[in-house]
Formats: sequence, C-alpha cells, structure tokens
Amino acid sequence: MKLRTPLLAAFAATALLLTGCTGGGGSSDGPESGAALTIAKPDGSIATESNNPYVGDSSAMKLGYINAILEPLAIVNLVDPSAEVKPWLASEIAWSDDYTSVALTAREGVTWNDGEAFSADDIAFTFQQFIDHPELDNSALGLTTVATEGDTVTLSFTNPMFVKQDKVLLKQIVPKHVWESVDDPATFENPEPVGTGPYTLTSFSTESVELSARDDYWGEQPAVPTLYYVSYNDNTALTTALANGDADWAQAFIPNVQSAYLDKDKEHNVYWAAAGLAVDAMFVNTQTKPFNDPAFRQAVNLVIDREQHQQIAREGGVPELSSVTGLPTPAGDAFIASEFEGEDYTVDAKAAKQVLTDAGYTWEDDVLTDPSGEAVTFTLSVPQGWNDYVTGISLIADSVKTLGVTATVDTPDQDTWWAAKSDGDFQAILHWTDTGATPYDLYSDIMDGRWLVAEGEAADFNFGRYDSPEATAALAAYANATDDATRAAALQTVQKLFVSDVPAMPIGTRPFIGSYNTRNYTGWPSEDDPYAPADPTQPTAVYILTQLKAAK
Repeated sequence: MKLRTPLLAAFAATALLLTGCTGGGGSSDGPESGAALTIAKPDGSIATESNNPYVGDSSAMKLGYINAILEPLAIVNLVDPSAEVKPWLASEIAWSDDYTSVALTAREGVTWNDGEAFSADDIAFTFQQFIDHPELDNSALGLTTVATEGDTVTLSFTNPMFVKQDKVLLKQIVPKHVWESVDDPATFENPEPVGTGPYTLTSFSTESVELSARDDYWGEQPAVPTLYYVSYNDNTALTTALANGDADWAQAFIPNVQSAYLDKDKEHNVYWAAAGLAVDAMFVNTQTKPFNDPAFRQAVNLVIDREQHQQIAREGGVPELSSVTGLPTPAGDAFIASEFEGEDYTVDAKAAKQVLTDAGYTWEDDVLTDPSGEAVTFTLSVPQGWNDYVTGISLIADSVKTLGVTATVDTPDQDTWWAAKSDGDFQAILHWTDTGATPYDLYSDIMDGRWLVAEGEAADFNFGRYDSPEATAALAAYANATDDATRAAALQTVQKLFVSDVPAMPIGTRPFIGSYNTRNYTGWPSEDDPYAPADPTQPTAVYILTQLKAAK
C-alpha cells in the first residue's frame, strides 16, 4: 500500500549496476574499509530532480536524501516517547509553562555547506516562512510571531504545542541567505541544496543520487564517506537487493521477511519494525447503517482477529496490536489509563452476539437482522494494488461471517477510493492515523470534532464523521492542559469513549520500518538500543548517520 506523505516514486533497478553504487555486498568475508552506504526505496521512477524540503513529492523528500543535508532543531524519538529530547541545531529549548511559546538558542560553531555561518536568523527565517507562506505549514502549527534576540529565537503559537512538540522541533532549518530571494518556496527546485548536515549532494541522475561526507561538519565526522540513494519498482526487487547486499538500508515492508531477508545473512541482516503511536484502523461511517449503531460497532470489534491480521495481512513483519485502547506497545505503555492496563483485544464471537441480542438484533437462517428487520450487510473498500490492505479487509469480511453478516470487498482505483474516503461516501475502509510524541494524533484523527465536515465535503481526518462533543472537549483539554494531572484525566476520558463507543476499529500497528545490515557499519538503532526509528526517510536519519561506526 502507499502512504499519504512523501513515500511515492524512485529509480529503476538498474541503478545498482553502476560501478561503485553498491553497499558492502552479501558475499563479503569481512567489513570493507570506507565502504559506501546504499539507501534504497521501492517506489518506482523519478526523472526530475527537486531538492525542495517543503514539497512531499520532491526527489529529495521521496528518496529521503534531504535528511542528510538539512537538520532539525532537535531529535525527538518517536519510537520511545519517554526519551529525552536531544538538542541539535537548537542547543537549548525552553517551552513556556502553557506550551504556547518556545525559546530556541541557535547552536554555536555550525556552518552551512557553502561556508556561511549558521545563526538564529536562519531559525527565525525558516519559521517566518510558515506565516508568510501558510501553504508550507503542513503541520498546522498556528504560528503567530517569530522574535529574535541575540542568539535566541522565540516562537509563539495560537494554541499550546504540547501535542505538537515533535512537529515543531523536527522542522528542518533552511539557510536564509539562499531562500530569502526565492519568490515561491513551494515551487523552488533548490538545485544546489545548502544545508548544515554532514553530507552534500555530489551528483543526481535517473540511476542514483550521490552524497559525499563533509570534512567541515560541525558535529561528529560521519564514518560513511559516500551515500547512494536508489530505488526499485517494487518491494520484491528491493528485497532481492537487500538480500544480495546490493542495498544496505531501506524503509520498506518486506513480505516473508525471515526467509526473504533475515535468513540470507543471519549474522548481519536486521529488520526492525518499531511501533510508534500510529495504527492502521478500519474507519466506519458512523452516520449511516449499519455502523451508526454503537452496538454493531462493538460487536464487529469483538470478532476482528488482530493476531491473524499481523500474521497474514502483514506477514509477521510488524508488531501485533494488543491494547484495547488502540495504543501500540511499548511506545504507548505510559499513556494507557490504569483501568485499561493489561486489557487486550480478544476474539469473542459469543460476547459479540450477546451485545447484538441485547441491542435488539435477531438471526433468520443464520443471517443477522437489525432491529428494523433488515439483513445486515456492508462494503469494505481499499484501493486495488494495496495488497496488505486488500488482504486485511478480506480477513475482516471472513471474521464478520461469524455474526451472520455479509461484507463485500471492494477495490476501486486509488483516485476513486480517495475521493470517496474524503467525502464520506463509504461504509468501511482501512486507513492509517498519524503519529507523534503523544497519543493525541491517533485519537484526534479518529474522534475529533475539529475534523468534522458534512458528508460530501472533503474531510482531512475523522472520515467516519464520528460526532461526540465529549470526545472533542476531552481532546482539546488534553492538548491545552498545563499540568500532567489534567492531561491524564482528559486522556482517560478519551480512552473510555474510544473503548466503549468504538468510533473506529484499530486493526494493526503502523510502525517505523527499517532494514539494514551490519557488515560494514555498526551503531544502528535497534530493539535493544531504540534511540531513533531505523527509517532513512525520517528527519532523525541524520542522527543515525552520525552514530554509525566502521565494523571491525
């Protein structure tokens, strides 16, 4: 399946036939001194270069190489929200008590790769662009003012940023001296990208993108001298390249990961799908039959088999979703209300039928009939070609047969599906939620009245038009609270409604996936050392690149 944000398109498999464009190689007997690192994607073909960090489908964003050139204010660990924020281009970060402003101190001794000095003016300019060009503010920060005094920049916001701290701190800083002369930053191709990061763009072609390590980088000198960014037409071709050692690092779901990749080099190949705070969920239209009835939603939730989804639809390649709060573990453990600790999803058809019986449903010849006497049916829809999602809805269709319900699987083209999803013209779909450093994004995307629009109007989230003033108020209270006790109380209310009202059905985790090998370099994040997502498309990839060490 394809994701909503920059995970589309890339280069042909012939890229890896280029001399010097391979990684360590699966047949190597030992680590290669000064080896290049090949970073791959499975997303098709890109013929046009664009290094614009504001455009999700620019080549730099799609392939992820912008993350080795530009750097964020801080490293926020989205796979371990309890971890302390690590200052990066901001050496000091001071939030106000109500999180409506933050003071950022520009790190000293940092230079851009063209030799110019980095300063607070660059931070201020980057964020002022979100005010001057609101189309660039894809995180909806609601920034009101940017003020600079000496080496400190103070950002002020309309609303508290507690639930959006990561969205602020992971913003990559651009050089004022380059971008201040750009009339339209949304269309600027940025042909010679200037950044503070440890690598510079050396060459671009339709076969590979090459980056070289700087010898004047402000931080720890990277061990990897050269990075190659390439891509393949699909996951199968990419998996082959990873297994052969032609590619070293990738963000891609690998079917049959054990036999297809891990077993090819048990000592060095690593696949780590680290759960953040995002899920795949079955969004249901709560405004129309049959999902306008909470009892029916509860019953369906009770027969969905999450373990089966993890094992079959996701082929064992992601962690299973277990908590009834919908929060992935262990990332979400600290946020689970005490009344739901240890309470996991279980398949219980008997309990589901009792819920339906209590709500006035009956069965005629094993067909479920609603209280008005109509047979209960619904349609599940995802785009054709999104194979894991297609398998996922097929499994759900099989599960509801135990309730006497016929669910039809529909797989339209992507554009048709996307329009229907946004307009509310569906009964049930699979879709993802956003992630963040708190559970706010997950619950807001499903339950928040701030997303509510009438059916027929395009919704950005809350596609099922779930309308609960209590949930909306609790989410707002959580976002605007200035103390932990108030946040905990608000989150408890949200979770109670989520569990009892079932506004959507979480199906599986949506982790940060990373595949890499340790033949030439060590120091990667892992389950034992989860210091960052092992995903080269994230802004935190620069941190990983500075942590890698030559293997011995």
